[in-house]
Amino acid sequence: MELYGYPLKAKFNQPRPPPPKVLPATSTMTSSYKNRIPYHPESFSMPWMPNSYYKAAALNPTLSPLTESFPGLPPTKIVPFISERPNGVFSRHSLDDWHRSNMTNYKESETTRHNAERLRADLTRTIKDVYQQAKRTQGESTKNLGERVNDIEYWKSELCIELDAMIRETNSLTDMQKRLERALADTEGPFQVAHKCLLNREKRMGIDLVNDDVEKQLITEIKTIRSCRERLQQCLDTVNCQLMCNKEARQELEKDLADKQMGHHIDSKCYQLKNTSRGIHYYKGVERVDATVSVPETWARFTDNNIFRSQSARATSAKLRASTESLLMGTADEMWRQFSKVNDAFTSRITETANAKSKIQTHLAKTRQEIFQIETKIQVIQKTIRDKEVQLKVAQTRLDERTRRPNVELCRDAAQIRLVQEVNEINETLRNLHQCLRASEDMLQMLVRSKGVLEHDLVVKNNSLFIDQERCMGMRKSYPSTVQILGYV
Repeated sequence: MELYGYPLKAKFNQPRPPPPKVLPATSTMTSSYKNRIPYHPESFSMPWMPNSYYKAAALNPTLSPLTESFPGLPPTKIVPFISERPNGVFSRHSLDDWHRSNMTNYKESETTRHNAERLRADLTRTIKDVYQQAKRTQGESTKNLGERVNDIEYWKSELCIELDAMIRETNSLTDMQKRLERALADTEGPFQVAHKCLLNREKRMGIDLVNDDVEKQLITEIKTIRSCRERLQQCLDTVNCQLMCNKEARQELEKDLADKQMGHHIDSKCYQLKNTSRGIHYYKGVERVDATVSVPETWARFTDNNIFRSQSARATSAKLRASTESLLMGTADEMWRQFSKVNDAFTSRITETANAKSKIQTHLAKTRQEIFQIETKIQVIQKTIRDKEVQLKVAQTRLDERTRRPNVELCRDAAQIRLVQEVNEINETLRNLHQCLRASEDMLQMLVRSKGVLEHDLVVKNNSLFIDQERCMGMRKSYPSTVQILGYV
């Protein structure tokens, strides 16, 4: 049987009343815990008994009569029989026990107070030591953070200086790369011009299709330009590789500088944190997490290696720019000298061809004059032959008519003899005239053939002059200047 009532010695046989089935209102519950401290098992501020205990003790217990419906208490819960005394008084302890209990409580209270005083003194001393230790520890941590911030600022300045120098060197090398690309593109024009000159000169005709000095110089020019292009391309590949190295070194510097800036921001924020700062929280177990990946020696060596790598790349880049500048000057001068040689050869060949053409024109004019005169003579001979043929017809007609004379009139007189002589003379003259006509016609054919040869040769020379002077030299006038070859424009 559970006992309810006064907390000390009172006993009642009334069983524990059942809990109420209706819960209190939400507003009542809210007002009851609004200003209360959360419950902790170690808290000593709670009463040693709940309020319900007092509420139950405040009731007037009564004994309910036993009925058939009341099953009764189990044997272990039955209250032992107590003899009744007058006025219902139950006696448990004596007066000495009461005084002894009070003295014991007094002594226990004094002992407890003494121990509490000693504990308070120890706590005060401990709190003071803890405060001083915490202040000293926090000061050392703040000092170390300040030194760390200074170290980061130093390396940040070194990285900024080296990064600016690397950016300037990379920009200079990029300009050199563009000059190389323009120079390499500008060599394509002279190469195509020389190649087209060779192709155009293949269109020369006849005897003018010779392997002259111009062709040899053009072949040499093509070889020179090809050699210069190969050297420029190799230099351009080297510059591209060096630009990649410079960009890698620059990226490492920028990444390291970004990390330094982030670390500087974080450490500066940590350096400025105080006990009164906002945004400080508990992070349970964070001291057991070791996320570090370097020590101060490796940390400084890492940045120093990045700076040294950038300096080495800058030195290599500067040497490469100097060698590239020298290569551009050398290739431009070499190509220009060969270009001048080809132009000189063209000029000489054009002059020679022009002289030959002038002589051919002179001979052609004389040949045409001779042909005209021969044709005139042939016409005279033909007219003479026609005239002699008429005389021959007259003489032969006379002889034929005289053959019809009758009988003795057929006399061989002087007229007959003269007519016969005249016919013979005319025939001889006609044979001579025909021989002269054939000889004149043969000579005319020879002159016409010579004229054709001269005219063909003149056409060949005109074609050669047109190719060399108009096509080839016309293209070579557009050859880029030295400034363009060097890539300055």
